[in-house]
Amino acid sequence: MMKTTVSPASLNPAASGMEPPRKYKQIAGWIILVAVIVACSVRTEATPYQLIVGLPQMGSLLQEMFPPDWSYLPTIWGPMMETLQIAILGTTLGALLAVPVALLCASNLGVSRWVSLPTRMVLNLVRTIPDLLFAAIFVAVFGIGPFAGMLALVFFSFGIIAKLTFEAIEAIDPGPLEAMTAAGANRLQIIMYGVVPQALPYFMSYLLYTFEVNVRAAAVLGLVGAGGIGLLLDRSLGLFRYDRAAIIILLTLAIVLVIDYGSTMIRRKLL
Repeated sequence: MMKTTVSPASLNPAASGMEPPRKYKQIAGWIILVAVIVACSVRTEATPYQLIVGLPQMGSLLQEMFPPDWSYLPTIWGPMMETLQIAILGTTLGALLAVPVALLCASNLGVSRWVSLPTRMVLNLVRTIPDLLFAAIFVAVFGIGPFAGMLALVFFSFGIIAKLTFEAIEAIDPGPLEAMTAAGANRLQIIMYGVVPQALPYFMSYLLYTFEVNVRAAAVLGLVGAGGIGLLLDRSLGLFRYDRAAIIILLTLAIVLVIDYGSTMIRRKLL
């Protein structure tokens, strides 16, 4: 019998010249990344010179913000509570709408592609539209007020939660679903006892995250007339009362921090 000798070069494609070494690929990737960043900076005129020139103006603005006008706090407390209510309603209704859509989009639940694909397209369309554009549309339809802001956050929350939830459903353990199918369970039973227990913690985590985002978003929606604290923020900036804008920002920050801490504690118990 003839003994076959295998050379080290045949075992290493990079050494035999079959493909370039990995370090060359990494270098090429970094060069492309830097080129893209430089091109974007040139296009948007985002240069260190622009930042240095703008720093004195930023310092002047901060000087006008401090000290904040604490006497303005009783005036903004009511609109801030309205902002929280907008965020709560928008997140809750959006999450309720997202549940059936997420089930229709999940590919591992046996849903027909003629149903799941159009549903995903609609979901992508909803996520394409920013919340401020939704708010502007609903303000034009229903008029200025918190109702338009609430509807904007419903669609915004629906797009985020439905997308993340159906991806979580597709990543669940298929074992329980296969066992229930073999035992003769119908689709509703599979969803209730096979899908919900696995996907519910992730759904609640996405719900809490979206609520945090919506509190920040609801504070800005008032800039287009969608109610909440944003109306007073827009008014303060328009009147160059930056000390009042500062107290609005500080109150918003305090509420967001409290919500973030509470959401983190709830997530730790769920996951």
